[in-house]
Amino acid sequence: MSAFFDSEDVELFLKELLLPPQKDSEHDFTCNGVSRADMYTMAARLYAAFTELADEDKARDKRIPICLAAEERGVIAAALLAALASGSILVLPHSFSKLALAQMQETTGFFAAVVDGERPLPQGTQRIFCDTSSKWAPLPSIHVQADTELLQIFTGGSTGAPKIWSKTAGNIFGEALYMTSRYQVSANDIIVSTVSPYHIYGLLFSVVIPLVSRATVFAGTPLFPAEITECVEQQSATLLISIPAHYRVLKGRTVGSSLRMAFSSAGMLPAEDSLDFSTRNKGGVVEVYGSTETGGLATRNRSAGHVFFKPLAPVTYTIQDEKLYVQSPFLSPDLSVNAEGFFLSGDRVQREGEDTFSLHGRADAVTKVGGVRVDLEEVRDLLLSQAAVKECVVIPLADETGRGNRIEALVRGEVADPDQLKKILAGLLEPAALPRRIRVVSDMPLTPNGKYDRKAIEIILSGL
Repeated sequence: MSAFFDSEDVELFLKELLLPPQKDSEHDFTCNGVSRADMYTMAARLYAAFTELADEDKARDKRIPICLAAEERGVIAAALLAALASGSILVLPHSFSKLALAQMQETTGFFAAVVDGERPLPQGTQRIFCDTSSKWAPLPSIHVQADTELLQIFTGGSTGAPKIWSKTAGNIFGEALYMTSRYQVSANDIIVSTVSPYHIYGLLFSVVIPLVSRATVFAGTPLFPAEITECVEQQSATLLISIPAHYRVLKGRTVGSSLRMAFSSAGMLPAEDSLDFSTRNKGGVVEVYGSTETGGLATRNRSAGHVFFKPLAPVTYTIQDEKLYVQSPFLSPDLSVNAEGFFLSGDRVQREGEDTFSLHGRADAVTKVGGVRVDLEEVRDLLLSQAAVKECVVIPLADETGRGNRIEALVRGEVADPDQLKKILAGLLEPAALPRRIRVVSDMPLTPNGKYDRKAIEIILSGL
Protein backbone atom coordinates (compact mmCIF):
# COMPACT_ATOMS: atom_id res chain seq x y z
CA MET A 1 0.00 0.00 0.00
CA SER A 2 1.50 3.33 -1.06
CA ALA A 3 1.55 6.20 1.43
CA PHE A 4 0.03 9.61 0.83
CA PHE A 5 2.22 12.48 2.06
CA ASP A 6 0.46 15.71 3.01
CA SER A 7 2.24 19.06 3.37
CA GLU A 8 3.19 18.40 7.00
CA ASP A 9 4.67 15.02 6.07
CA VAL A 10 6.68 16.60 3.25
CA GLU A 11 8.04 19.37 5.48
CA LEU A 12 8.98 16.86 8.18
CA PHE A 13 10.82 14.69 5.65
CA LEU A 14 12.72 17.61 4.16
CA LYS A 15 13.71 19.09 7.52
CA GLU A 16 14.58 15.92 9.41
CA LEU A 17 15.58 13.36 6.78
CA LEU A 18 16.77 15.11 3.61
CA LEU A 19 18.69 18.24 4.62
CA PRO A 20 20.62 16.88 7.67
CA PRO A 21 23.86 14.87 7.18
CA GLN A 22 23.24 11.44 5.69
CA LYS A 23 24.32 8.17 7.30
CA ASP A 24 25.04 6.53 3.94
CA SER A 25 27.13 9.42 2.64
CA GLU A 26 29.44 7.17 0.62
CA HIS A 27 26.56 5.60 -1.27
CA ASP A 28 26.63 6.63 -4.94
CA PHE A 29 24.12 9.19 -6.15
CA THR A 30 25.20 8.74 -9.77
CA CYS A 31 26.80 5.68 -11.33
CA ASN A 32 29.91 7.64 -12.34
CA GLY A 33 31.03 7.87 -8.73
CA VAL A 34 29.39 11.07 -7.47
CA SER A 35 28.55 10.02 -3.92
CA ARG A 36 25.82 11.49 -1.76
CA ALA A 37 28.64 13.08 0.25
CA ASP A 38 29.86 14.79 -2.94
CA MET A 39 26.33 15.97 -3.65
CA TYR A 40 25.92 17.46 -0.17
CA THR A 41 29.34 19.10 -0.43
CA MET A 42 28.26 20.76 -3.68
CA ALA A 43 24.98 21.74 -2.01
CA ALA A 44 26.90 23.47 0.80
CA ARG A 45 28.90 25.45 -1.77
CA LEU A 46 25.73 26.47 -3.61
CA TYR A 47 23.96 27.30 -0.35
CA ALA A 48 26.68 29.81 0.48
CA ALA A 49 26.33 31.43 -2.96
CA PHE A 50 22.53 31.44 -2.80
CA THR A 51 22.61 33.06 0.64
CA GLU A 52 24.74 35.91 -0.67
CA LEU A 53 22.26 36.41 -3.51
CA ALA A 54 19.38 36.34 -1.01
CA ASP A 55 21.00 39.25 0.84
CA GLU A 56 20.96 41.20 -2.43
CA ASP A 57 17.31 40.22 -2.92
CA LYS A 58 16.45 41.71 0.47
CA ALA A 59 17.93 45.01 -0.66
CA ARG A 60 15.65 44.85 -3.72
CA ASP A 61 12.72 43.73 -1.54
CA LYS A 62 11.92 40.83 -3.91
CA ARG A 63 12.95 37.22 -4.55
CA ILE A 64 14.81 36.91 -7.83
CA PRO A 65 15.15 33.34 -9.13
CA ILE A 66 18.44 31.68 -10.01
CA CYS A 67 18.80 29.96 -13.37
CA LEU A 68 19.75 26.28 -13.19
CA ALA A 69 21.89 26.01 -16.33
CA ALA A 70 23.59 22.72 -15.46
CA GLU A 71 22.93 19.28 -16.92
CA GLU A 72 24.69 16.94 -14.48
CA ARG A 73 22.13 15.21 -12.29
CA GLY A 74 24.35 15.48 -9.21
CA VAL A 75 24.63 19.24 -9.65
CA ILE A 76 20.88 19.59 -10.19
CA ALA A 77 20.20 17.60 -7.01
CA ALA A 78 22.68 19.75 -5.08
CA ALA A 79 21.00 22.92 -6.38
CA LEU A 80 17.60 21.65 -5.23
CA LEU A 81 18.97 21.03 -1.72
CA ALA A 82 20.63 24.46 -1.62
CA ALA A 83 17.44 26.15 -2.82
CA LEU A 84 15.39 24.38 -0.14
CA ALA A 85 17.86 25.43 2.57
CA SER A 86 18.17 29.04 1.42
CA GLY A 87 14.58 29.69 0.39
CA SER A 88 15.67 30.36 -3.21
CA ILE A 89 13.75 29.80 -6.44
CA LEU A 90 15.34 27.91 -9.34
CA VAL A 91 14.52 28.51 -13.00
CA LEU A 92 14.60 25.36 -15.15
CA PRO A 93 15.08 26.28 -18.84
CA HIS A 94 13.26 24.52 -21.66
CA SER A 95 16.33 25.11 -23.85
CA PHE A 96 19.95 26.20 -23.40
CA SER A 97 20.00 28.25 -26.60
CA LYS A 98 21.16 31.83 -26.23
CA LEU A 99 17.78 33.16 -27.42
CA ALA A 100 15.78 30.96 -25.05
CA LEU A 101 17.91 31.90 -22.05
CA ALA A 102 17.61 35.59 -22.93
CA GLN A 103 13.81 35.25 -23.11
CA MET A 104 13.76 33.50 -19.74
CA GLN A 105 15.94 36.18 -18.20
CA GLU A 106 13.60 38.88 -19.50
CA THR A 107 10.61 37.02 -17.98
CA THR A 108 12.12 36.17 -14.58
CA GLY A 109 14.88 38.75 -14.10
CA PHE A 110 17.51 36.20 -13.06
CA PHE A 111 21.05 37.56 -12.98
CA ALA A 112 22.88 34.45 -11.71
CA ALA A 113 23.06 30.88 -12.96
CA VAL A 114 24.36 27.54 -11.68
CA VAL A 115 26.60 26.04 -14.36
CA ASP A 116 28.61 22.85 -14.81
CA GLY A 117 30.46 23.91 -17.95
CA GLU A 118 30.51 26.48 -20.71
CA ARG A 119 27.10 27.92 -21.48
CA PRO A 120 26.07 30.91 -23.66
CA LEU A 121 24.40 32.82 -20.83
CA PRO A 122 22.96 36.32 -21.28
CA GLN A 123 25.58 39.03 -20.94
CA GLY A 124 26.34 39.99 -17.37
CA THR A 125 24.94 36.81 -15.81
CA GLN A 126 26.90 35.73 -12.73
CA ARG A 127 28.12 32.12 -13.05
CA ILE A 128 27.97 29.88 -9.98
CA PHE A 129 30.17 26.80 -10.13
CA CYS A 130 30.06 24.04 -7.57
CA ASP A 131 32.68 21.43 -6.78
CA THR A 132 33.62 19.01 -4.04
CA SER A 133 36.56 21.01 -2.69
CA SER A 134 34.42 22.93 -0.22
CA LYS A 135 33.75 21.74 3.31
CA TRP A 136 30.59 19.72 3.84
CA ALA A 137 28.43 21.87 6.12
CA PRO A 138 24.96 21.01 7.45
CA LEU A 139 22.11 22.63 5.54
CA PRO A 140 19.63 24.59 7.68
CA SER A 141 15.90 23.91 7.44
CA ILE A 142 14.56 27.24 8.66
CA HIS A 143 13.27 28.24 5.20
CA VAL A 144 11.61 24.91 4.33
CA GLN A 145 7.87 25.15 3.76
CA ALA A 146 5.83 22.84 1.58
CA ASP A 147 3.82 25.67 0.02
CA THR A 148 6.87 27.81 -0.80
CA GLU A 149 7.73 28.25 -4.48
CA LEU A 150 10.81 26.20 -5.31
CA LEU A 151 10.88 25.95 -9.11
CA GLN A 152 9.87 27.93 -12.15
CA ILE A 153 9.73 25.43 -14.99
CA PHE A 154 9.66 26.68 -18.57
CA THR A 155 7.99 24.78 -21.36
CA GLY A 156 8.73 25.92 -24.89
CA GLY A 157 5.82 27.48 -26.78
CA SER A 158 5.37 26.61 -30.45
CA THR A 159 6.33 30.14 -31.54
CA GLY A 160 9.37 30.19 -29.30
CA ALA A 161 7.60 32.14 -26.52
CA PRO A 162 8.15 30.15 -23.31
CA LYS A 163 5.46 29.30 -20.79
CA ILE A 164 6.32 29.25 -17.11
CA TRP A 165 4.88 27.08 -14.33
CA SER A 166 5.64 27.51 -10.65
CA LYS A 167 6.07 24.37 -8.53
CA THR A 168 6.26 24.31 -4.76
CA ALA A 169 8.45 22.09 -2.60
CA GLY A 170 5.28 20.19 -1.71
CA ASN A 171 4.40 19.71 -5.39
CA ILE A 172 7.76 18.21 -6.33
CA PHE A 173 8.82 16.32 -3.22
CA GLY A 174 5.30 15.22 -2.35
CA GLU A 175 4.97 13.50 -5.72
CA ALA A 176 8.45 12.00 -5.44
CA LEU A 177 7.71 10.59 -1.99
CA TYR A 178 4.40 9.15 -3.18
CA MET A 179 5.95 7.48 -6.25
CA THR A 180 8.86 6.19 -4.17
CA SER A 181 6.46 4.59 -1.72
CA ARG A 182 4.07 3.23 -4.35
CA TYR A 183 6.79 1.56 -6.44
CA GLN A 184 9.04 0.69 -3.49
CA VAL A 185 12.07 2.53 -4.86
CA SER A 186 15.03 2.09 -2.51
CA ALA A 187 18.80 2.35 -2.18
CA ASN A 188 19.00 -1.01 -3.95
CA ASP A 189 17.63 0.46 -7.18
CA ILE A 190 19.68 1.72 -10.11
CA ILE A 191 17.87 4.08 -12.48
CA VAL A 192 18.60 4.68 -16.17
CA SER A 193 16.71 7.56 -17.78
CA THR A 194 16.46 8.39 -21.48
CA VAL A 195 14.71 11.64 -20.52
CA SER A 196 16.49 14.92 -19.81
CA PRO A 197 16.26 16.13 -16.20
CA TYR A 198 14.90 19.40 -17.60
CA HIS A 199 11.66 17.67 -18.50
CA ILE A 200 9.40 17.54 -15.42
CA TYR A 201 9.09 13.76 -15.82
CA GLY A 202 12.86 13.34 -16.13
CA LEU A 203 13.47 15.69 -13.20
CA LEU A 204 11.07 13.79 -10.96
CA PHE A 205 12.24 10.26 -11.78
CA SER A 206 15.96 10.78 -12.38
CA VAL A 207 16.80 13.48 -9.80
CA VAL A 208 14.15 13.94 -7.11
CA ILE A 209 13.16 10.30 -6.62
CA PRO A 210 16.84 9.26 -6.31
CA LEU A 211 17.23 12.07 -3.77
CA VAL A 212 14.40 10.89 -1.53
CA SER A 213 14.82 7.12 -2.06
CA ARG A 214 18.65 6.97 -2.03
CA ALA A 215 18.55 5.09 -5.33
CA THR A 216 21.51 5.48 -7.70
CA VAL A 217 20.96 7.08 -11.11
CA PHE A 218 23.03 6.76 -14.28
CA ALA A 219 24.67 10.11 -14.98
CA GLY A 220 24.10 10.14 -18.76
CA THR A 221 21.01 10.13 -20.94
CA PRO A 222 21.17 7.31 -23.52
CA LEU A 223 18.99 7.85 -26.58
CA PHE A 224 19.62 5.13 -29.18
CA PRO A 225 18.37 1.51 -28.85
CA ALA A 226 21.80 -0.14 -28.60
CA GLU A 227 22.99 2.61 -26.25
CA ILE A 228 19.96 2.17 -23.96
CA THR A 229 20.30 -1.62 -23.89
CA GLU A 230 24.05 -1.49 -23.26
CA CYS A 231 23.60 1.06 -20.48
CA VAL A 232 20.92 -0.97 -18.69
CA GLU A 233 23.02 -4.14 -18.92
CA GLN A 234 26.31 -2.54 -17.85
CA GLN A 235 24.77 -0.72 -14.89
CA SER A 236 22.48 -3.65 -13.91
CA ALA A 237 19.68 -1.09 -13.88
CA THR A 238 16.44 -2.00 -12.13
CA LEU A 239 14.30 0.93 -13.32
CA LEU A 240 14.08 2.39 -16.85
CA ILE A 241 12.62 5.87 -17.32
CA SER A 242 11.74 6.51 -20.95
CA ILE A 243 9.21 7.86 -23.48
CA PRO A 244 6.96 6.30 -26.15
CA ALA A 245 9.36 7.06 -29.01
CA HIS A 246 12.11 5.08 -27.30
CA TYR A 247 9.89 2.12 -26.46
CA ARG A 248 8.93 2.04 -30.13
CA VAL A 249 12.55 1.66 -31.28
CA LEU A 250 13.20 -0.86 -28.50
CA LYS A 251 10.47 -3.11 -29.91
CA GLY A 252 11.75 -6.66 -30.32
CA ARG A 253 14.66 -6.17 -27.90
CA THR A 254 15.37 -7.57 -24.47
CA VAL A 255 16.70 -4.54 -22.65
CA GLY A 256 18.15 -6.18 -19.56
CA SER A 257 17.51 -9.05 -17.15
CA SER A 258 18.13 -6.75 -14.17
CA LEU A 259 15.07 -4.55 -14.86
CA ARG A 260 12.15 -4.92 -12.48
CA MET A 261 10.03 -2.08 -13.87
CA ALA A 262 9.89 0.59 -16.56
CA PHE A 263 8.04 3.91 -16.80
CA SER A 264 6.73 5.95 -19.73
CA SER A 265 5.33 9.48 -20.00
CA ALA A 266 5.31 12.56 -22.30
CA GLY A 267 2.74 11.05 -24.68
CA MET A 268 0.56 8.01 -25.23
CA LEU A 269 2.32 4.64 -25.39
CA PRO A 270 0.74 2.36 -28.04
CA ALA A 271 -0.57 -0.91 -26.61
CA GLU A 272 1.53 -3.05 -28.95
CA ASP A 273 4.76 -1.31 -27.89
CA SER A 274 3.89 -1.62 -24.21
CA LEU A 275 2.98 -5.31 -24.44
CA ASP A 276 6.00 -6.15 -26.62
CA PHE A 277 8.30 -4.63 -24.02
CA SER A 278 6.59 -6.43 -21.14
CA THR A 279 6.84 -9.85 -22.85
CA ARG A 280 10.62 -9.44 -23.22
CA ASN A 281 11.39 -7.67 -19.95
CA LYS A 282 10.28 -7.85 -16.32
CA GLY A 283 7.63 -5.74 -14.71
CA GLY A 284 6.05 -4.16 -17.75
CA VAL A 285 5.72 -0.43 -18.42
CA VAL A 286 3.91 1.92 -16.05
CA GLU A 287 2.43 4.78 -18.09
CA VAL A 288 2.23 8.04 -16.15
CA TYR A 289 -0.43 10.49 -17.33
CA GLY A 290 0.07 14.13 -16.37
CA SER A 291 1.87 17.31 -17.38
CA THR A 292 4.37 19.89 -16.16
CA GLU A 293 1.67 21.98 -14.56
CA THR A 294 -0.42 19.15 -13.05
CA GLY A 295 2.23 16.64 -12.05
CA GLY A 296 1.24 12.99 -12.26
CA LEU A 297 -2.51 12.35 -12.33
CA ALA A 298 -3.01 8.67 -13.22
CA THR A 299 -1.18 5.52 -14.26
CA ARG A 300 -1.71 2.37 -16.30
CA ASN A 301 0.28 -0.87 -16.63
CA ARG A 302 -1.00 -2.94 -19.53
CA SER A 303 1.12 -5.95 -18.53
CA ALA A 304 -0.92 -6.10 -15.31
CA GLY A 305 -4.15 -6.06 -17.30
CA HIS A 306 -4.85 -2.34 -16.90
CA VAL A 307 -6.64 -1.15 -20.05
CA PHE A 308 -7.60 2.24 -18.62
CA PHE A 309 -5.96 4.88 -16.43
CA LYS A 310 -6.49 4.87 -12.67
CA PRO A 311 -5.97 8.13 -10.74
CA LEU A 312 -3.14 8.31 -8.21
CA ALA A 313 -4.28 8.01 -4.59
CA PRO A 314 -3.71 11.72 -3.78
CA VAL A 315 -5.76 12.82 -6.83
CA THR A 316 -9.49 13.49 -6.61
CA TYR A 317 -11.31 13.75 -9.93
CA THR A 318 -14.69 14.13 -11.56
CA ILE A 319 -15.80 13.87 -15.19
CA GLN A 320 -18.44 16.16 -16.68
CA ASP A 321 -19.32 16.26 -20.40
CA GLU A 322 -16.16 14.28 -21.22
CA LYS A 323 -14.04 16.87 -19.40
CA LEU A 324 -11.65 15.88 -16.61
CA TYR A 325 -11.61 17.99 -13.44
CA VAL A 326 -8.92 17.25 -10.84
CA GLN A 327 -7.78 18.18 -7.35
CA SER A 328 -4.22 17.25 -6.43
CA PRO A 329 -1.39 18.32 -4.12
CA PHE A 330 0.87 18.17 -7.19
CA LEU A 331 -0.92 20.96 -9.12
CA SER A 332 1.05 24.12 -9.86
CA PRO A 333 -0.28 27.07 -7.81
CA ASP A 334 -0.45 28.97 -11.12
CA LEU A 335 -3.42 26.88 -12.28
CA SER A 336 -6.93 28.28 -12.01
CA VAL A 337 -9.47 26.19 -10.13
CA ASN A 338 -13.25 26.45 -9.85
CA ALA A 339 -15.25 27.23 -6.71
CA GLU A 340 -14.93 23.60 -5.57
CA GLY A 341 -11.14 23.67 -6.02
CA PHE A 342 -11.03 21.55 -9.21
CA PHE A 343 -8.78 22.28 -12.19
CA LEU A 344 -10.20 21.62 -15.67
CA SER A 345 -7.64 19.65 -17.67
CA GLY A 346 -7.33 19.98 -21.43
CA ASP A 347 -8.16 16.34 -22.21
CA ARG A 348 -11.35 14.61 -23.28
CA VAL A 349 -12.00 11.50 -21.22
CA GLN A 350 -14.64 8.83 -20.73
CA ARG A 351 -15.44 7.09 -17.48
CA GLU A 352 -14.65 3.39 -17.65
CA GLY A 353 -15.97 1.50 -14.68
CA GLU A 354 -15.92 2.68 -11.10
CA ASP A 355 -12.51 4.36 -10.82
CA THR A 356 -10.83 4.39 -14.22
CA PHE A 357 -11.05 6.48 -17.38
CA SER A 358 -9.86 6.45 -20.98
CA LEU A 359 -8.27 9.34 -22.86
CA HIS A 360 -9.67 10.62 -26.16
CA GLY A 361 -7.45 13.52 -27.20
CA ARG A 362 -7.20 17.16 -26.27
CA ALA A 363 -10.23 19.24 -25.46
CA ASP A 364 -8.29 22.47 -25.90
CA ALA A 365 -5.93 23.73 -28.57
CA VAL A 366 -2.82 22.00 -27.26
CA THR A 367 -1.56 18.78 -28.77
CA LYS A 368 1.66 16.79 -28.60
CA VAL A 369 3.93 15.97 -31.51
CA GLY A 370 6.74 13.57 -30.64
CA GLY A 371 6.24 14.34 -26.96
CA VAL A 372 6.52 18.12 -27.55
CA ARG A 373 3.60 20.37 -26.64
CA VAL A 374 2.28 22.40 -29.57
CA ASP A 375 -0.29 25.17 -29.16
CA LEU A 376 -2.38 25.10 -32.34
CA GLU A 377 -3.71 28.60 -31.71
CA GLU A 378 -0.17 30.00 -31.67
CA VAL A 379 0.58 28.31 -35.00
CA ARG A 380 -2.69 29.68 -36.40
CA ASP A 381 -1.95 33.21 -35.19
CA LEU A 382 1.49 33.09 -36.79
CA LEU A 383 0.01 31.99 -40.11
CA LEU A 384 -2.58 34.77 -39.96
CA SER A 385 0.22 37.28 -39.39
CA GLN A 386 1.36 36.60 -42.97
CA ALA A 387 -0.20 39.14 -45.35
CA ALA A 388 -1.20 36.53 -47.94
CA VAL A 389 -3.19 34.42 -45.45
CA LYS A 390 -6.77 35.57 -44.88
CA GLU A 391 -8.09 32.60 -42.94
CA CYS A 392 -6.69 29.31 -41.69
CA VAL A 393 -7.40 26.20 -39.66
CA VAL A 394 -4.57 24.26 -38.00
CA ILE A 395 -5.25 20.70 -36.86
CA PRO A 396 -3.31 17.64 -35.71
CA LEU A 397 -3.70 14.50 -37.80
CA ALA A 398 -2.46 11.00 -37.10
CA ASP A 399 0.90 10.40 -38.74
CA GLU A 400 1.64 7.55 -41.12
CA THR A 401 2.19 5.08 -38.27
CA GLY A 402 -1.10 6.02 -36.61
CA ARG A 403 0.77 6.38 -33.31
CA GLY A 404 1.53 10.08 -33.19
CA ASN A 405 0.44 13.44 -34.57
CA ARG A 406 1.56 15.74 -37.33
CA ILE A 407 0.46 19.34 -37.81
CA GLU A 408 -1.47 20.27 -40.97
CA ALA A 409 -2.87 23.63 -42.09
CA LEU A 410 -5.67 24.64 -44.45
CA VAL A 411 -5.49 28.29 -45.53
CA ARG A 412 -7.56 30.68 -47.62
CA GLY A 413 -5.86 33.62 -49.25
CA GLU A 414 -3.45 34.69 -51.94
CA VAL A 415 -0.72 32.19 -51.19
CA ALA A 416 1.07 31.52 -54.45
CA ASP A 417 3.64 29.10 -53.03
CA PRO A 418 2.77 27.08 -49.87
CA ASP A 419 6.37 25.81 -49.70
CA GLN A 420 7.65 29.38 -49.45
CA LEU A 421 5.20 29.97 -46.61
CA LYS A 422 6.57 26.88 -44.88
CA LYS A 423 10.11 28.24 -45.22
CA ILE A 424 9.04 31.44 -43.49
CA LEU A 425 7.41 29.48 -40.68
CA ALA A 426 10.48 27.25 -40.30
CA GLY A 427 12.42 30.24 -39.04
CA LEU A 428 9.76 31.07 -36.47
CA LEU A 429 8.46 27.75 -35.18
CA GLU A 430 9.93 24.83 -33.33
CA PRO A 431 10.29 21.79 -35.64
CA ALA A 432 7.45 19.90 -33.93
CA ALA A 433 5.06 22.83 -34.51
CA LEU A 434 5.86 23.33 -38.20
CA PRO A 435 2.91 22.24 -40.41
CA ARG A 436 3.92 19.18 -42.38
CA ARG A 437 1.89 20.46 -45.33
CA ILE A 438 -0.15 23.57 -46.14
CA ARG A 439 -3.14 23.32 -48.46
CA VAL A 440 -4.60 26.47 -50.06
CA VAL A 441 -8.35 26.63 -50.81
CA SER A 442 -10.62 29.32 -52.21
CA ASP A 443 -13.30 28.72 -49.56
CA MET A 444 -13.12 27.10 -46.14
CA PRO A 445 -15.51 24.17 -45.59
CA LEU A 446 -18.30 25.16 -43.21
CA THR A 447 -21.13 23.33 -41.48
CA PRO A 448 -24.75 24.52 -41.90
CA ASN A 449 -24.45 26.56 -38.69
CA GLY A 450 -21.43 28.42 -40.03
CA LYS A 451 -18.69 26.62 -38.09
CA TYR A 452 -15.63 25.03 -39.64
CA ASP A 453 -16.45 21.56 -40.95
CA ARG A 454 -13.76 19.55 -39.16
CA LYS A 455 -14.48 16.30 -41.00
CA ALA A 456 -14.37 17.99 -44.41
CA ILE A 457 -11.12 19.72 -43.49
CA GLU A 458 -9.57 16.45 -42.38
CA ILE A 459 -10.60 14.83 -45.67
CA ILE A 460 -9.00 17.62 -47.69
CA LEU A 461 -5.76 17.48 -45.71
CA SER A 462 -5.62 13.69 -45.59
CA GLY A 463 -6.13 13.47 -49.32
CA LEU A 464 -2.86 15.19 -50.17
